[in-house]
Amino acid sequence: MKKPTPKNAFYAQSGGVSAVINASACGVIETARRYPKHIRKVLAGRDGIVGALTENLIDVSREKPATIRALKHTPAGAFGSARFKLKSLEQNRAEYERLIEVFRAHDIGYFFYNGGNDSMDTALKVSQIGAALGYPLMCLGVPKTVDNDLPHTDCCPGFGSVAKYIAVSTLEAGLDVASMARTSTKVFVLEVMGRHAGWIAAAGGLAGKTAAEPPHIILFPEIPFVAEPFLQRVKECVSRYGYCVAVVSEGAAYADGRFVADAGTKDAFGHTQLGGVAPVIANMIREAHGYKYHWAVADYLQRAARHIASRVDVEQAYAVGKAAVELAVKGVNAVMPTIVRRASRPYKWTIGHVPLDAVANQEKKVPREFITADGFGITAACRRYLEPLIGGEAAPPYRNGLPDYVRIKGVAVRRKLAAEFKL
Repeated sequence: MKKPTPKNAFYAQSGGVSAVINASACGVIETARRYPKHIRKVLAGRDGIVGALTENLIDVSREKPATIRALKHTPAGAFGSARFKLKSLEQNRAEYERLIEVFRAHDIGYFFYNGGNDSMDTALKVSQIGAALGYPLMCLGVPKTVDNDLPHTDCCPGFGSVAKYIAVSTLEAGLDVASMARTSTKVFVLEVMGRHAGWIAAAGGLAGKTAAEPPHIILFPEIPFVAEPFLQRVKECVSRYGYCVAVVSEGAAYADGRFVADAGTKDAFGHTQLGGVAPVIANMIREAHGYKYHWAVADYLQRAARHIASRVDVEQAYAVGKAAVELAVKGVNAVMPTIVRRASRPYKWTIGHVPLDAVANQEKKVPREFITADGFGITAACRRYLEPLIGGEAAPPYRNGLPDYVRIKGVAVRRKLAAEFKL
C-alpha cells in the first residue's frame, strides 16, 4: 500500500471570534502534530481567509508547544479573523482559483476553516473548486458561533461561554437593581447578540427560576415584537416586584421583519447593521411609564469573557478541532464535526459529523416549544437544554491579578507567488 505523501495544512479563523475559538485552534494544531505522516506543518491565515487570498501566512511550526497549549485558555482569534465573505463560484470564480493557487504554491492538502454558517459555505465551495481544478484538497469546517445557530449539532462551540456570561450578568445586575429599586432605577435592559436566533437571550433566562426573579422579560427574534403587551408586562412587573429586568436580543423585530434597532446600513456580510436595541426599548418604557431606567449592551464583552468560560464549551471547542484533523487524515472530506447529545442529566455528549452542504448558510432558531406561551420567557424544556452547556469552570491562569493570556509570534511564511491579489 502506497504511503501518503505529507502535505501542509491551512487553518483560518472566520467571522466574530469567541472565548474558545482558540481552543479549537489548539485542537487542530496539537492533533495535526500527531500525524506527521499526513501533515507536514500547519500554516495559518493571518486575518482569516484574507491571509490565504493575499498569501499572508503564519508558520505555526515556529510556535512553542507551550504557546499552542496556552491557546486553550486565551480568548479572541490568535491568528486574526475577518468578516470577509467570498462570493459565489458563479459571481467570482477568481477568488476560489486564487485560493487554490496559494494552496498549490505552499503544498497545502488540508483546509480547516473555523467559523459559522457562511464559513461552512466557503469550505464547501473551496472543496468544489479544488475538485474542478484537479487539485486534491481535504476541506473541513470547524464549527464556531456564539449565536448557536448552526444546524445538525447539539450546540456550537463559543455559545456555552457566552450563555454563562449572560446568565451570570443577568443574575448579578438583577440583584443590583432589586437593591436600589425603591428609590432609584426600576428598569434595566440588557442587550445581547443574536440577529435571527435568540439562543443568547434565552440563556439570560437561566438567571431566574421563578416569575419574581429576573429576567422578567426576554425579547426573542423568533417572536414578533409588539409594543403594547411588552409595555404592559413591564408595568405589571414594576407594580408586583418593584422593578423589571429585560434581556433583549439585538435581532428583536416587528412582524413585518423590520428590526427594532435597524440603523439603515449593511455590514461586510451584507447583513443589516443594527444600531442598538437596548436604548430604543428603554426609551419606549420611559415615554410610556416614566420609570427611571438603565441599559447596557454586552457587545464584545460577552464573547471575549474567557475568565468565566464554560468548561463544557472549552472541551467541546477543542474536541471539534481535534475531530476535524482526525477525519481529514482518514480521508473524510467536505464535512463538519458536530456535537451529539447523548443525555442531559448528567450531560453526555460525543462527536459526529455532517456534510458541509447540510450546514452551509442554514440557521437553527430557538424552537417555539422553548419559549413560553406569552413569548417573554423560557420553558422547562429550554432550561434542560441550556443548563448543561454552561456547566463547569475553566478559569485561565492569573498573573498579577489579570488572566495570563498568550500571544503568538506569528512568523510569516515566505511568499512564493509574484502576483498580488486585490481584495
